Amino acid sequence: MTAIKKYLSLVKFSHTIFALPFAMIGFFLALKQGNISQQEDARLGWGIEFTETWQLIVAKFFLVLICMVTARSAAMAFNRYLDRYYDAMNPRTAIREIPQGVISPTSAFLFVVLNCIIFMVATYSINPICFFLSPVALFVILFYSYTKRFTALCHLVLGLGLSLAPIGAYIAVTGHFAVLPILFSFTVLFWVSGFDIIYAMQDIDFDQTNKLHSIPSVLGAVNALRVSELLHLLSAATVVSAGFYGGFHFIYWIGVLVFIGMLIYQHRLVKPNDLSKVNIAFMTANGIASVVFGVLVITDLFLF
Repeated sequence: MTAIKKYLSLVKFSHTIFALPFAMIGFFLALKQGNISQQEDARLGWGIEFTETWQLIVAKFFLVLICMVTARSAAMAFNRYLDRYYDAMNPRTAIREIPQGVISPTSAFLFVVLNCIIFMVATYSINPICFFLSPVALFVILFYSYTKRFTALCHLVLGLGLSLAPIGAYIAVTGHFAVLPILFSFTVLFWVSGFDIIYAMQDIDFDQTNKLHSIPSVLGAVNALRVSELLHLLSAATVVSAGFYGGFHFIYWIGVLVFIGMLIYQHRLVKPNDLSKVNIAFMTANGIASVVFGVLVITDLFLF
């Protein structure tokens, strides 16, 4: 296994598909509204001059991608670093890179630091507000790794971290907040929190034995699924609200049907006494939900 593959595996790079489509929604929503934030001297970071608007857009697009990848990589690697002792004791997670000795704890920590630095440099290159808010974003996504030690609301903190994607991408383009990307952020918050509860059901016994907090370990499998259903109901409500507020067209509503359909599908797959299909619910259903919804929303934005 090459070094790149090791680190991609460490941070579960494929899981980037959950939040990235929503970041792209925030980015292209800002472009649709025609609000391109530029400094008066037409410069973007480090004094690099972009005299054409499209060049500025392309530059910001890649900077947003860099921010998304590095922020998520830092968060995941820090989680693996901090949880390495628990991961080694849990049969489900003992195969991860740090417990197996594929990546050393020191290397993982340095990887976290490197990604945090790149993230902050990228935000500096975007605009001042992104740079000033970057420590807040890093605090939220890194703090999540501690929460399971003292609160069952850890799932909501994870959801909060990923929910920053559409707001952050929108601010990167416009330099200010707006209601519509915030509605999409609430969609992500409730959606991610809900499916993380389902995923955490695999570790109920381990969490209870090791005094780790999660909604499944505190409430049990049946009640945890009810909480997950409630959160996904709220996610469906916010995505519908965003559709009406944003005045979207029929393509958006097809995306809404797919998104809500995948929420329903994953709850049909997972039962309190049968967790054999958790991974299908977690990866497949949610991957389809985010990617298809993201593509259809962006298509709607630029066809109408």
